[in-house]
Amino acid sequence: MRRRRLLQTAAATSLLAVPSLVRAQGADKVSIGVLKLASSGPLFVAMARGHFRAQGIEVEPKYFTAAAQVPVAVTSGDADLGVTGLTAGFYNLAGRGALKMVAGQSREEKGFQLNAYMATAKAWEDGLRGLRDYAGKRIAITTAGSTFHYSLGLLARKHGFAMSSVTMVPLQQLPAMAAAFKGNQVDGIVIPVTLARQLEAEAGGRILGWVGDETPWQLGALFTSPKAIADRRVVVERFVRAWAQGCAEYNAAFNTRDAAGQAVRGPGYDELIEVVARAVEQPAARVADGLPFVDPQARLDVGDIHGQVEFWQAEKQVRGEVDAKAIVDTSFVAGHFNVPRG
Repeated sequence: MRRRRLLQTAAATSLLAVPSLVRAQGADKVSIGVLKLASSGPLFVAMARGHFRAQGIEVEPKYFTAAAQVPVAVTSGDADLGVTGLTAGFYNLAGRGALKMVAGQSREEKGFQLNAYMATAKAWEDGLRGLRDYAGKRIAITTAGSTFHYSLGLLARKHGFAMSSVTMVPLQQLPAMAAAFKGNQVDGIVIPVTLARQLEAEAGGRILGWVGDETPWQLGALFTSPKAIADRRVVVERFVRAWAQGCAEYNAAFNTRDAAGQAVRGPGYDELIEVVARAVEQPAARVADGLPFVDPQARLDVGDIHGQVEFWQAEKQVRGEVDAKAIVDTSFVAGHFNVPRG
């Protein structure tokens, strides 16, 4: 009897051990280029909740400090996938057949305070009181071809002024932009909410509006190389499934709104805000101030992708032969928005 119980216990223990052994030996290793930003939250959520492990994937995040670095890493093979904001540099690489979007990341969406249009204290005193007044002004951005550049382009189109009337001042890094703003070396700035609040408090800057309210657009995407899709399609499919689960849980926790449109803490908020805060190495309260909108099904606004390519081509930042239809692979996620016919 005792020997039988010992054998049964040993057998049960071995049965419990086998699945984890199989997962460890059979897991597909996948690297992803990513920035330590809240917009990358679905990745951190999916990792913390074990969604990639459940799909038989071992994820290796590779962290970068600028959006432009991520598509370069995927193109060179230093990362299998990437997730970040969409820039002119991304479209130039994708236009050469090096990249394919497979799912959505964050969007600039009405009611979500992610990036602010601001005026310096001096510019405000001199009459910069509204966004149409950006015409003829010096506006700080990171680089030409950046997401901030595109946001300015949308603003110009909305308010009917020429982009050529705006003097964009590319300062590369956010701290340099903030310093120029404080020193009144520029008239305005497009900058993330956490820095916007800081500049509002410390430098008397004025927030004139929010990009999401003024000019919603598809800010980021999950992408990979055509080679990865051809050689490891099943792995990419499983990665996207886990990513979409992270998007759904992120959206439920952080993007829930009440009947009046006010933000409420959704299911899992307390746990997941700590997950994201640890990943981006910022206090949870600061992260909570700038949580972007993420589509719960990881869908893309494909029509907006086409609009972005057209804008960059008009700005001479992207080659004229780049075809937006060839950049998006809609087969990994169902129900993408505004998919052009034909």
